[in-house]
Amino acid sequence: MENKIKLNIKDLAEEDRPREKMLLKGVGSLSDAEILGILIASGNKDETAVELAQRILYSVSNNLNTLGKLTVKDLIKNFKGIGEAKAITIIAALELGRRRKLSEVEVLPKITSSENVYQILHPVLADLKYEEVWVLLLNRANKVIKKIQVSKGGITGTVTDSRMIMKEAIDSLASAIILCHNHPSGNPNPSGEDNNITKKLKEAGQILDIKLLDHVIICDHSYYSYADKGYL
Repeated sequence: MENKIKLNIKDLAEEDRPREKMLLKGVGSLSDAEILGILIASGNKDETAVELAQRILYSVSNNLNTLGKLTVKDLIKNFKGIGEAKAITIIAALELGRRRKLSEVEVLPKITSSENVYQILHPVLADLKYEEVWVLLLNRANKVIKKIQVSKGGITGTVTDSRMIMKEAIDSLASAIILCHNHPSGNPNPSGEDNNITKKLKEAGQILDIKLLDHVIICDHSYYSYADKGYL
């Protein structure tokens, strides 16, 4: 039986090595595995960095959002060749990508549908394993003045203070607000508490002339909109 020759990245043609390929063809030419391979720099005795990256991505069905939910301990435990430094590098890179996505929506986006709300806050909320509540403050043209985190809690819920939300809206001279939070369970349907806070904010807004335009519940691949369902 022939011995299998193990190739390292340096044994590949220059245009097939991820770093060199990026320089020759641009970063857009790289696959997710090649980019991840650059981040982790080296593999193990059985795999190149890219092969190890391919295995990591395969374990999360090639879904970068799912990869973003893994912890340092998850990566170290499940993948030979991934130590603390490499695990931290992977998580830090994914967080940087998430923050870049957030910075793209700072140019006063106009809200015309619940889909707009989902696009703005999905990068903030989708990867979390606990609930967070956020509010979008809007001007009269329905453009976002500010987005603020109201609270964060446990796996099954959080506490939302309607008075604090209205104070933020008044201080920012907002004409309308949109409430948004995530359901880590993946079920976008509202709870009784979700209904209660929606009702309280709607009533408070009517008194203060600050309209509650929507309450959007975000999950990984879906969302629930009170406005779309006709409840506002």
